[in-house]
Amino acid sequence: MNYKYAIVLGIVAFSSFQAEAKAASVSMLGTANSFGVLGGSTVTNTGSSVITENLGVSPGSSATGFPPGIVTGTIFTADAVAAQAQVDNATAYKFLASLSSNMDLTSQDLGGLILTPGVYSFMSSAQLTGTLTLNNLGDPNALFVFKIGSTLTTASNSSVLTTTGDIPNVFFQVGSSATLGTGTQFVGNILALTSITLTTGANIKCGRALAQNGAVTLDTNNVSNVCDTMPQEVPEPVPEPDSSIGVLGFGLVSLLFAFKKRLLSCYATIGTI
Repeated sequence: MNYKYAIVLGIVAFSSFQAEAKAASVSMLGTANSFGVLGGSTVTNTGSSVITENLGVSPGSSATGFPPGIVTGTIFTADAVAAQAQVDNATAYKFLASLSSNMDLTSQDLGGLILTPGVYSFMSSAQLTGTLTLNNLGDPNALFVFKIGSTLTTASNSSVLTTTGDIPNVFFQVGSSATLGTGTQFVGNILALTSITLTTGANIKCGRALAQNGAVTLDTNNVSNVCDTMPQEVPEPVPEPDSSIGVLGFGLVSLLFAFKKRLLSCYATIGTI
């Protein structure tokens, strides 16, 4: 392949991904953006869970365990607000599913991987054992999408880490159900078609637990959609030389050479008189 053509293709592909990244932001969640937890059939809680922002259930109507669980926002069950949030949740889920994958991770454990922004896919289930590191390359708006065909499961005490501050645009689109193991420290938005279970002490930071059709089950968890992002460092631009100065300098040099040549000619004429 022609080298210049390959560069052009790379620029086009990168530009396309940047456009998708801009579209696939937390804003695409619509009204679901204001929810920390959203269930389809029910939301149940055991223990002193804390949900930052709203909690909703639709089309189901049951949210139990609050208290002792705490919701900093409002609980919406079987009403227009929860119904609209589910509509927006489904729309976001379909959009994420439509994105083109940059890398197939089927059969690989997410634990131990260090990934840069992109769209990653699993044909079936995905497993996290240990630590998944997301390197956003200094961009607080970096996009990470994990398209998972069936289930997402994390082992006990697993974690998702980010390199420079929280990253709001981390999405796990799960084809069936997600289960976070005991003590898991998770980052990102889980959009599951069926259900989401957070076992004892599992926490979600800078993300949400959004289940379309099934239940969200909690047990002494913290779910917060608040993100502590660090601003991207932009290097100071190096000013380019003014092209007009270069032209002016070339003109002055030319004039000096012409003047010198004329002066030498005059001396030569005087010498022959």
